[in-house]
Amino acid sequence: MKFDSATLDRLSLEQLVGQMTIVRTSGCLLDRQIQYPDWEIKAGDLQRLVADSCVGGVIFLGGSHGEMALRTAQIQSWAKYPLLMAADIEEGVGQRFAGASWFPPPMALSAIHRRDPDQAKAYARQMGAVTAQEALAIGLNWILGPIVDVNNNPANPVINVRAFGEEPGVVSELANAFMSGAADYPVLTCAKHFPGHGDTDTDSHLHLPVIKHDLHRLESLELKTFQSAILHGRGYANDQGVDSVMTAHLMIPAMDEKFPATLSRRILTDYLRGRMGYEGLIVTDALMMGAIRENYGDEEAVVMAVAAGADLLMMPVNPWLAIEAVCAAVRAGRIEESQIRASVARIWQAKQRIFQQAATTQVLALGAMAAVGDELAVAIDQAALQSRGALPLQSTGGCNLIVVDEILSCAFLNRTAPVIGQLRDRNYDCQIVNKYTPPGFSVGVREASPLENRPTILQIFIRGNPFGGGLGIVAMAKQLCSNLVATNQLQALVVYGSPYLFAEFTKELPPEIPAVFCYGQMPSSQAIALEHLFADARIAGKDKVITD
Repeated sequence: MKFDSATLDRLSLEQLVGQMTIVRTSGCLLDRQIQYPDWEIKAGDLQRLVADSCVGGVIFLGGSHGEMALRTAQIQSWAKYPLLMAADIEEGVGQRFAGASWFPPPMALSAIHRRDPDQAKAYARQMGAVTAQEALAIGLNWILGPIVDVNNNPANPVINVRAFGEEPGVVSELANAFMSGAADYPVLTCAKHFPGHGDTDTDSHLHLPVIKHDLHRLESLELKTFQSAILHGRGYANDQGVDSVMTAHLMIPAMDEKFPATLSRRILTDYLRGRMGYEGLIVTDALMMGAIRENYGDEEAVVMAVAAGADLLMMPVNPWLAIEAVCAAVRAGRIEESQIRASVARIWQAKQRIFQQAATTQVLALGAMAAVGDELAVAIDQAALQSRGALPLQSTGGCNLIVVDEILSCAFLNRTAPVIGQLRDRNYDCQIVNKYTPPGFSVGVREASPLENRPTILQIFIRGNPFGGGLGIVAMAKQLCSNLVATNQLQALVVYGSPYLFAEFTKELPPEIPAVFCYGQMPSSQAIALEHLFADARIAGKDKVITD
């Protein structure tokens, strides 16, 4: 398939706008497996969108790596023009698709960077390479990462540990290393969320955040990492820098007093393209997010995003109506058709590069990369581990109290998970508290008395997640921890996810109580944390442990 100007000229206006549209579907093979029916398109509708409306790409969530390999091949076979196949896999393909490599959150690398910058950059580069190869193995060609936001607000509910750190220089080094690792493979990368979502305490999936900093501050901090990503690739395989930039649904009055970044021509066209010299693809964040939907009509928001300078429309609420709305805006003179054609030309240029490169690139089977990815994930978790107190813990059993935000769809917690199985083997009874636990329910916490004092290990899974997840259980976890300390029942504390909350919890903890922190939450991370808690003060055979 040639992505040339002659072929582009044959596309109707509707097909051109279709090429600018990215729709979401499930990675599962069957419609009845769809988890989010309001957002994920069924197979029949998707086939019509791909074949007739010529949508430009698909974003996936859910399913196993095996299902995804079949699913992506099926959907590509429906397409008149090859598709961009995307996923939010900034923490590895296994973050979204079971069975592939799942890495600790990127902030773990900034903890390693404080001690050994070269090692941290090497890990980031390996993450990019493994992610690219595993993505290709299941049919993906667009990595919606790395995140280049600078997380300078510990209360950030949506970026948080997804960022590479809190300092723009460190974030740029690690994000650019990730892109270097991916650059040898026929995949696109994506710097997000422009102009910078790190200093908010509002989740844009739910509401529209406002950043009130002046332009000087923005250019000295938030915008620096995007400029670095744009310039990074020049002189390498991709001389345009990062392949795509994703917009943020943010109000930034210093840049535009009237419109959020996703819908602002001043921000996307005048600043990102004009002032920063960016020539690659501009893609919106998901247009079904609350920050846009609660303030703008679904079809009007799509038109405004294109008018602002977006090349790709991510997850419009209704793709058919979105395409129709943009076409109507062109016919009414609100948007020049030449702008639409320029966007599709950029899209086709990116597609041509990755599909041509794919024709000469050997794609390894996912299994061939699994051992490499698993070893890398363990190395990062071990190197970023934190601990304090009297270690190792000497114990004869008690209560294993686990706090987790969402138990019903938790990918890392089941009966075989180390946090349950390993402690069961040590004579600990497991009890779980989550956001569905009734207020005031004092599971696992008893009044201390001379006759009854049950030693308890408190294990807390907390990190910022989109749609208000994670940080919402902080108050419950703090109360449980305080009660256990007050009744002399807290034997040890283990926190998985947020270093900010680990610092908060340990600040009030008696110094002798053992406490361990691990960035990752998956089973391999649990095993590392528990081995550190119960065994030697060092991970067996490792000497790269950060101890506060």
